[in-house]
Amino acid sequence: MSRKTKRLLLLNLPYALFALLGTKLGQSWRYAPGFGFSEKFLHLMEGMAAAFQTVMPSFQPFEMLSGILIAAIIRLAVYLKGKNAKKFRKNTEYGSARWGTAADIAPFMDEDFRNNIILTQTEMLTMNNRPPDPKTARNKNVTITPARMLMYGKEASNRKQEIDRQHYTIPNQRPKDKHCGKI
Repeated sequence: MSRKTKRLLLLNLPYALFALLGTKLGQSWRYAPGFGFSEKFLHLMEGMAAAFQTVMPSFQPFEMLSGILIAAIIRLAVYLKGKNAKKFRKNTEYGSARWGTAADIAPFMDEDFRNNIILTQTEMLTMNNRPPDPKTARNKNVTITPARMLMYGKEASNRKQEIDRQHYTIPNQRPKDKHCGKI
């Protein structure tokens, strides 16, 4: 058996089981005593007991049609659910990050260079309070920390929380640092 055939068989096996279940439901409807809908529905459990005595599917046209319809409805539901998955990228693990491109940041930049906050050499953020597209409006709070003043570990975490609690930017240094006074 080739790999493609095996994959196709494994993907469609659940729908074959739903088709078997559908033929059993159709068979139980046929076995249920009564002539009208209400009588058959009332005795449907008796028909199910008789239908599920054997595992073999029924080959009556009504029961085959009911099995195919149930399998097709389930397949359609799975297809529509997969088609409407908006938050997923095709062939990419969910939750995995990717590097942004210039096209990703472009809606957040203003055409006029002077109206932007410079984030990196190629990325900027507009300072307009009301950009043309309201979905690209972002918070303008930015903390700038020079590279020579970066700290690591527990002390850096405490210092960051201290800076975050304040409403203004303060130099990120301690008095005992050798760079004190050279800011």
